Amino acid sequence: MSNREAYMEKAKAQIDQWNAEIHKMKAKVDEAEADAKIEAQKQLDEARKQRDEAEAKLKEMRAAGDEAWDDMKSGFDKAWDNISGAFNNAMSRFRG
Repeated sequence: MSNREAYMEKAKAQIDQWNAEIHKMKAKVDEAEADAKIEAQKQLDEARKQRDEAEAKLKEMRAAGDEAWDDMKSGFDKAWDNISGAFNNAMSRFRG
């Protein structure tokens, strides 16, 4: 497996983990009281938005040619760190 393939597999595994977290959040939102439900839904929506951005970035990386890979990787790393941080913030606020 090339470094590129391993890198993308790692990113995909992170997205899968986020999907599992979102699924757990959704179950808790469904059980929440009205006031708490509104705020919890906001955090769930934010987590989904960050996950969707990560999936879009991963799709861009997969579509990139080998020549563009090295140039895109550093930009992807920076974007990934931002997305990951935002997702984790949403999860932290959700957990209270």
